[in-house]
Amino acid sequence: MRIDHGSPKRLRSSRGVALCVALTGVGLLLAGTGTAAFASAPSARPAVKIPTPPKDPMVAALVPKSIRAKGSVSVAMDATYAPDEFVAANGTTIIGMDADFNTALGAVMGIKWHGVNATFDTIITGLTSGKYQVGNSSFTVTTAREKKVNFVTYFKAGEAFYVASSSSIKLNGLTSLCGRSVSVEIGTTEQSDAQNTVKTCRKAGKKPDTVLSFSTQSEANLAVSSGRADIGFADSQVAGYIVEQSRGHFKLDGAAFEVAPYGFAFPKSSGLDKATLAAVKVLMKDGIYSKILDKWGVQTGSINNPAIN
Repeated sequence: MRIDHGSPKRLRSSRGVALCVALTGVGLLLAGTGTAAFASAPSARPAVKIPTPPKDPMVAALVPKSIRAKGSVSVAMDATYAPDEFVAANGTTIIGMDADFNTALGAVMGIKWHGVNATFDTIITGLTSGKYQVGNSSFTVTTAREKKVNFVTYFKAGEAFYVASSSSIKLNGLTSLCGRSVSVEIGTTEQSDAQNTVKTCRKAGKKPDTVLSFSTQSEANLAVSSGRADIGFADSQVAGYIVEQSRGHFKLDGAAFEVAPYGFAFPKSSGLDKATLAAVKVLMKDGIYSKILDKWGVQTGSINNPAIN
């Protein structure tokens, strides 16, 4: 989830379940926290236990001394992007693919990765200001973002559309948005792409799409379920999860496109990126990387060549 445009594509962030949101025939009802939840989420998949890997002395030695002395890092996550990161039924615990990576990476490195809920479009600023030490929130790696932070790649994802199950719209790429209203999360690649499509539609002599932007993916989902937006637009695995958890109220429309890498984000001066890259490789070698992806049903996003960008 999630990206500011400016180069290869990223996708970010949907976010998903929380407190007591119920799905009605009309649409999603948001709980007091504003985070989204579908009636059936979390499902059996999140109950899978991921083994905690042992500390790796060679990886731990790469962790900057100041961080080793503190014993923990603050990891910013916008927990409204299921299945990547979202709030559990207790209303406080952040769970999801990225939350499981927090636990596993921290164990290998010998420090605690402490997830902190934050609005997606504030995370990079929080990293550059020193408020957070890591950004782990479905960040698509882009040239524009690389000017501000370093990334360690660990996943790949595309973009996808979802609509109400009763919709007769047939979508095939961005130009099929022309003349329709599309719901997106602020700060994501999807927002950028939908806004750029306005110009594309006009150049082609077509009515432009109407872009409805929301602070969280939960609110973007509500716009579709309530009929305010014709189309929802999110990262491919996020859109798939939204549909899966909607109990038949949503469906995917068209094929996924614009596949690009996700990365853990770090301040340029951090040094923690090197230790994280080594830790990711350990998780891939011992099989925990695959177990995490399997748990959340996102195996198609697997990569075998993590790198620092």
